[in-house]
Amino acid sequence: MSDRNIRDHLEKIYNVEVSPDLISRVTNAVMEDVREWQNRPLEKSYPIVYLYALRVKGREDGKSCLKSVYTAVAVNFEGQKEVLGFWIAENEGAKFWMGVLTELKNRGVQDILNACMDGLTGFPDALRAIYPETRVQLCIVHMIRNSSRYVSYKDLKKVCADLKAVYSAATEESGRAALEDFAKTRDGKYPMIYKSWAHHWENLSEFFKYPPEIRKAIYTTNAVESLNYQLRKVTKNRLSFSTDDAILKILFLAIRNASKKWTMPIRDWGRALNLFAIEFGKERVPF
Repeated sequence: MSDRNIRDHLEKIYNVEVSPDLISRVTNAVMEDVREWQNRPLEKSYPIVYLYALRVKGREDGKSCLKSVYTAVAVNFEGQKEVLGFWIAENEGAKFWMGVLTELKNRGVQDILNACMDGLTGFPDALRAIYPETRVQLCIVHMIRNSSRYVSYKDLKKVCADLKAVYSAATEESGRAALEDFAKTRDGKYPMIYKSWAHHWENLSEFFKYPPEIRKAIYTTNAVESLNYQLRKVTKNRLSFSTDDAILKILFLAIRNASKKWTMPIRDWGRALNLFAIEFGKERVPF
């Protein structure tokens, strides 16, 4: 709730008038929890970390603007989701991401097996500068969404079906062959789709090295999308947030509420963990 929502609620339910300024000062106590949570020590290693940015309406110099909320969500070695932190900037960029990753390392994260991210230019290089042994997997869902922007509605279902043949292939070779077939069929009308997938293929094809259990954990965004849904619920109806602290407070409370439901490991995690140990070695996968 916004400060004014709280004021209106108190007046309606309890017939008490409280100024928005007083409510803001009281709710600022949340910032102590935010800072403590944002600076807490983290695990030494994570098998999967999702790195992405949300867009939230804020204000800068008295003017409304869109701000990027950089978010890091991990799956730990127990198979549980965990939000490592979030950071606010005016625009998404690889340089800022490098600062985020440096902070994660300073808080104790010394190793990440797989990092799932969008196709931001320079992002994989920024990651490897901090975590040189981490394998990069570009988010398949982001690629599909970006590709869909080029497609007319009447062709959308067929194009998505053709792309599914690429990312659901049994091997990297058959996936690449499906991509070439896609080009033969769709390049005449939608040449930018093949060009984008071919350009990013090195970082798109990482998940082909794994069996289905790990593929689903890496390229699906269920772990992220469920959280994003909760965050959008508390931000979408606001015209804009007056300060960055206001954004931090409401997102922190939403994350805290959402994380209470994360009581079970992701599906087939035991099998996936054993396969991680085979792929990366027991020195990087603790048991």
